[in-house]
Amino acid sequence: MNKLEVLKRNFYARNSVKVAKELLGRLLVRELPEGRLIGKIVEVEAYRGSDDPASHAYRGKTPRNEVMFSKPGLAYIYFTYGMHYCLNVKAEKEGIPGAVLIRALEPLEGIKIMKKNRQTEKIKELTNGPAKLTKAMKITKELNGWDLTKGKKLFICKPVSQEKFEMVTTSRIGISAGAERPWRFYIKGNPFVSCKGLVRKTV
Repeated sequence: MNKLEVLKRNFYARNSVKVAKELLGRLLVRELPEGRLIGKIVEVEAYRGSDDPASHAYRGKTPRNEVMFSKPGLAYIYFTYGMHYCLNVKAEKEGIPGAVLIRALEPLEGIKIMKKNRQTEKIKELTNGPAKLTKAMKITKELNGWDLTKGKKLFICKPVSQEKFEMVTTSRIGISAGAERPWRFYIKGNPFVSCKGLVRKTV
């Protein structure tokens, strides 16, 4: 693959909903000793602050969510259900909470390594969910707060050529408070999108 152009901090320093939409089609890159892993972002969810009851930052800053208040372009990684990691990208300007959850990837490079990490040969099961993609790419809490603009270890890039796609907007998954917000976005027709039939579409 040609030289990748890493997204700069000003890309992330915007409204989290806008950042979420524009992350679709971008490339998530993970560098490991055993090789480089690349996946195309095909599904995301936006989260805000005090105006979003589904957000970790809804009730203010805590040690757990402090990355959501930090400078834009950092990785916000948390442990959930006592067994899974979820990768988020810090959006909004410093001091304003906001993040984008990366929900699904289309694996492009390093697929053999991803299969080993996920212990499955089924390519469509590798990265079609937030917990699956972090396991496939060996993304853990150790990378919480990692600067994605460095272009090392874990970062997001522009694709070499921008494909055309249709974006679907729906409600977010697995929440009760704030469930009516149309802040989940995915690439229509992509086979790696999770839970396509479980949520209502919005106009």
